[in-house]
This record gives sequence, C-alpha cells and structure tokens, in this order.
Amino acid sequence: MRRHVFFGLSIDPHCGAPGPSAERQAAPLLPSALALAAACATLPAVAQQAAPGSADAMTGASVPAITVTVPAERQGRASISGLGDIPAWQAPVQANTFSSESLQNAQVTRLADLTKLDASTTDSYNAVGYWDSLSIRGFTLSNAYNWRREGLPINAETRIALDNKAAVELFKGTSGMQAGVSSPGGLVNLLIKRPEGRVRSALFSVQDSGAILGAVDLSERFGSPQAPQAFGLRINAAAERLATAIDQTRGRRQLLAAAGDWLVSPDTKIEAEFERSTHSQPSAPGFSLLGDRLPSAKDVDPGINLNRQPWTQPVVFRGDTATLRWTQALTTGWRSTVTYGEQRLKTDDRAAFPYGCSAAGPNGDFTRFCSDGTFDLYDYRSNGERRTTRSLLAQVDGQLDTAAVRHGLSFSVLRNLHATNVGSYAFNYAGGGNITGDFAPADPAPDLTVTAATRREQTTEFSARDSLTLTEATRAWLGLRHTRLHRTLTPTDGSDGASLSNDVTTPWVALGHTIAPQTQAYISWGEGVELVSVPFFFGYANQGAPLPLSKSRQTEVGIKGQGSWSGWQLQWGVNAFRITRPQDTDVNGEYVIDGSARHQGLEATWQGRQGAWGLLGSAMVLDATRRGSAQAGVNGQTPINVPESVLKASASHAFTAPIALIAQLDLIHEGRRWVDAANTLRLPSWTRTDLSLRHTQGLGSGQAVTWRLGVRNLFDVQAWREASTSGGHIYLFPLAARTVTASAQLDF
Repeated sequence: MRRHVFFGLSIDPHCGAPGPSAERQAAPLLPSALALAAACATLPAVAQQAAPGSADAMTGASVPAITVTVPAERQGRASISGLGDIPAWQAPVQANTFSSESLQNAQVTRLADLTKLDASTTDSYNAVGYWDSLSIRGFTLSNAYNWRREGLPINAETRIALDNKAAVELFKGTSGMQAGVSSPGGLVNLLIKRPEGRVRSALFSVQDSGAILGAVDLSERFGSPQAPQAFGLRINAAAERLATAIDQTRGRRQLLAAAGDWLVSPDTKIEAEFERSTHSQPSAPGFSLLGDRLPSAKDVDPGINLNRQPWTQPVVFRGDTATLRWTQALTTGWRSTVTYGEQRLKTDDRAAFPYGCSAAGPNGDFTRFCSDGTFDLYDYRSNGERRTTRSLLAQVDGQLDTAAVRHGLSFSVLRNLHATNVGSYAFNYAGGGNITGDFAPADPAPDLTVTAATRREQTTEFSARDSLTLTEATRAWLGLRHTRLHRTLTPTDGSDGASLSNDVTTPWVALGHTIAPQTQAYISWGEGVELVSVPFFFGYANQGAPLPLSKSRQTEVGIKGQGSWSGWQLQWGVNAFRITRPQDTDVNGEYVIDGSARHQGLEATWQGRQGAWGLLGSAMVLDATRRGSAQAGVNGQTPINVPESVLKASASHAFTAPIALIAQLDLIHEGRRWVDAANTLRLPSWTRTDLSLRHTQGLGSGQAVTWRLGVRNLFDVQAWREASTSGGHIYLFPLAARTVTASAQLDF
C-alpha cells in the first residue's frame, strides 16, 4: 500500500513507519527538456573514464579537458558529498561508494540489500513486492527527499532497477549541505552507467525460488575520421521473472535504458540518458506482536503471505526518468554544468492488509495482532497514483588562490518541482485472518471511501561551498545552502486546503588536520531541515496544519587514514557523531512536535588487501533516546526499530588451484532493538552469513564468462529482521530463508 503523505508526514497503512515525506507536486518546468533528453539519449558521446584515485585503486584515463570519475569496486567517498575529487582519507565526512561489480559480488539485487554492506544502514520496513526503505544512523530516510540520481532529487517511492546503475553512493550524516529539505541520517545517490568504450555483456541468473533474470549491457564509441571517439552510446536492458520463498509473490519486471554523450569540442560535452522500468509483484506484509507477547520467529513460517486472497492484486510500479547535462570548461580550473532531470512515476498499490485487532477491548487495539494470532484484514486499493519530479541544476566549480590560501569553490542554483496526485482510495474492513495463514477467503471491499489530496511543492536552493587549503597539513570546508519553499495541499473531497511558505538556511563547517602521513583528524558541524504538517489519515483536529520548522543538528569528530602495515594495504576510519532532531508525534489525539530524538554513536570502517586476501567491514554502536517529551514514560526511551549495535564484515580469498576461484564470506550482525515505544519488548540480536563463489573463464579473443554461485542466509537462521511501524501498527519481518542463486555473465 502506498504511504500517504500530507504536508510532509507520510502515513503508509501498508509498508512504512510514519515519517517526513516529500510527495510534492509542481507546475511544468522546461516542458521541452524531457523530449530533448530522450532524443539526445540516442546520441553517442565521449566515454566516461576513471581518474586516478589514491586510496581506492582506481585506474583509467581522462577525456580531454573534462574528467569524469568512475568509482572503484568499493571506496570510502562519494561525489554527492560535494567535496570534489579528494582522497578518501582527506574527506571530513563518512561516505561510501559501491560499484556495480561490488553489488553483484555481494548478491545485492535491490536497494534494500545495501543493509548488508554498511553498518550504519539498516532496514526500515522492507517488504517483498514494495519499495525500498532505509535507515541510516537510526533515522529512516524519506523516500521523497533523501534520494538522488546523478545528484538530482528523485522520488524513491517506487522500485528502482540496478541493472543500469554504475554505482550507489551512501552519504551519512545531516544532509543540509547536500539537500535543502531532507530527513537527518544521510542521502543515497545513484550513478548511471555511461558510455565507456566497447562493452558487450550478457547476464543470465536463476534462483532456487524460481526467479529468472536476463540482462544485456552494450556500449560503443564512434565518430568521424576527424573525431573517431566523439560519440558514445550505452544500452542496458533487463527482464526478470520475480519469485521468492514467500507464498504467492511471483511477479515480473523490465528495464530499458539508454545513455549517450557527445564531445562537441575539447571544452564542451553533452550527456543524455533515459530509462523506463516496470515492476509488478504481490507484496508480503509483516507479522506483528500477539497482544503483549513477542512471538518467536522460529514458531512462524517465514513463507506465509498474509496478503493472500482470491482478489489480491499485485503492486505495480512504472517509471520514466531522463536527464540532460551540458558541461562546459571555462577559464583554467573552472567548469560550469547545467543539468535537467525529469521523473514520472505511476503506481497501482493494492493489498489484503493485516492491521490491528478490533476484538481487543471496547475500542480495539490497532498497534498489533490479537493475542491468539488473529487480526483484522483490510482491502486496500489505490490505483493510478502519479508522482512527477522536475529539477534544473546550474553549477559552477573552480579554484582560486588568495594570498597563501587555495580555495576550491562551488556555486549552484537548484530549482525543484514535485507533484503528487493520489485520488480517493479504499481502506475497508474485509474480515479477519490469522498468522498460520489457514483462514477462509474474505469478501472484497473495493469502495473508494477514503479522501486523499493533491500535493504540490516548489523549492529553489542557492548553495555555496568553499574548500580552503590553509597549510600543507590543514584544510577547512565551509558550506551554506538557502532554500525557498512553497507547498500547497488540495483535498480530493473539495474541502479547504492549506499552503505553506518558508525560507531556511542550513550551514555546514569542517576542519581537518593531517596528524601523520595519509592520516587526518577532523571535526564537522551542520544543520538540516524538515517541514512536517499534520496528516489527514487519522482525522486529527489540526489536520493539514503545518508544524513549526524542524531543524536537525549534527556534530561529528573522527580520524581517517590509509597506508601499509605488515604487508597489508589498509584504509580505515573511526568517528563519533551526535544528531538531534525534533520529534513529531501523536499526543492525546493531537499531532505536534513533542521534544526531540538524540542519536549518538561510534562508527568504524576498515578495508584491507594482502596478496590473495581481502578484508573489509564496518561497525556501529548507537545510543538513541527521546528527550523533552510532554508524555509520561517517553523521555529516556529508545525509538522503535533502532539497533543498539551493528557489524558488517566481509572476507575474500582468491584460490589458484585446482581452478582460479574467488570465495567471499559476508557476516551481517544486528543487535537488539525495541519493539514498542514504552520499551517493554525487545527483538533479540541476530547474525546472518552469506557465501559466494565466482570464477572467470577465458574464452579467447578477449571473451570471458564469469560464473557466480551465491547462498544467502547460509545456515538458514530464523529471526526477526526488523520491527518497524506503519500507520501506528507494529510489524515484524522475518529473515528470508536460505536462498541459492547461480549466474553466468558473458563478456564478448
């Protein structure tokens, strides 16, 4: 079911905890640009080449006058941080970039699987058949505000294909420098596969659950005799039959994407790309508490789908996304970039949805199932939801020397328009069920009786950044972003709407000092902002009213370094952070800002290689508490679904006999977390192990086949993976059962 968002608060009666949202609507922006982008997507272009990277073993060459960086398999930095192409150990932020090869080797098939790669990233209602939702440093990212594609805002309230993505970037921390309005915790940025010379690759994959995937990746450069490499074109296509170990979750998805570029001159480059994707699959809602009792995950069949009715329909996501970019080299050391992006999403969101226990007392209890395992079942239908995002970004970057200080300057203006149209929908009582899955079919109740709203949002962001080289050992960073926001809401039942206009400025500063060769200590401070209004879903007396502006603040200190030790090539970092964020919630039937949530913790990352061995991992210890609440028994408690500790580690070894084979073992451990706001019930910690093997077989003439075999949840551990909330209801998701995947990738 769709998360319904009214002026910033998202309420998803199907899959997602209430949280800040950004379903926004907008007037048309440059209506001809999308058509131009689609046309230019067939243009060839200059290859995107890798620039040397000190800490990350990057290789490649640069296109004349314009250098575009392609990430190594894994590296501890991200372009979305806006700090330029500096070594990972010099960046005063925590960020990671995972290349497509890294994702494939780690068996990452959807964005929700990023939770196995980074300790600060955990699940926040990730259901089969629905969109992906992540939590960073204990804060759920807004799918409408905290996601980027090639640096431009997108709406992630859809399923995003990874087949045409060159890399995924994770930025951790308050994101006021990178985004005008967003939830604290961080950002996710998707990088597109662009032309990079001759690529011919085909992939075929099968899974023991019945899933089958076929994909192709084609790239070529061409041109005239005077400019033989001036044009480039890359095509990605994929088709998959979806299936999981959960009952009745078979579906299908398709992707077709094209990316082109054209080196007009040594100083001018034009890039364009377009992708179309569809994803159709029945969803699988979570289980829940049984009255005041936490059921054992070993007593529940993880293959049961509670969304199992004769009238159940799949959730269908359709998306078209395009970008057009013009890069121009100016005077020495300066460059301008103008990028236009447009995203059009359409969703049909349907489910037989388990929600609450009306038999629990005179008013029922809609936070959990009944103590005997029964629950109320609702017919949810919301067809034809439409979301449109249009963005225009103009940016100038360059260097300037003043006296003894070198400045790395960046100035940008971002115009962003969002529109969300959700018509009236059904959320009607249809009967009951139980967690055994053994219950009679319920009668459908498809009447569209619930009022929704049209939402429109327009933002203009002015940003300035300066990277100052003060001495050979000391650097400073300054950032300032000013956001002008206008938001309107119009209910579909004709009642009075509401509007909101705000101006807000979010600063960010950092200082770094080299304390040893290739080792830097740093400290940073920054702000972020959220705009939240009262939802319509629960009929609050102040529904639709905007809440006071919510500013989050973060302080972070850390040490990062790289070098050699006992034959190992190492990259490492340790840091401490504190984020404070105002908390919006229901207090005695009124929706208000009620105190704050403070998340503070320690993080550590490491990456090393020696000969045939490779080690990498990350760890986080987190203390999250509520403060300043007017509600009794809330202050000092830990928010729901926030693990107290997390460890993600991976070890690989390259064998040479009897055949060349790389074995990789991944360990994912997440600590205990509270299930309810009163902190009376807690999920036990759990540990999952994944194993993968890969072998590359040369076929001659530059051709090769890479065989991969992966096993997720090797020891078939049964545990509750997460305990998130949706519409005030607590949901429990079990770890997926052991899954085996085999694939062959032919490069020809």
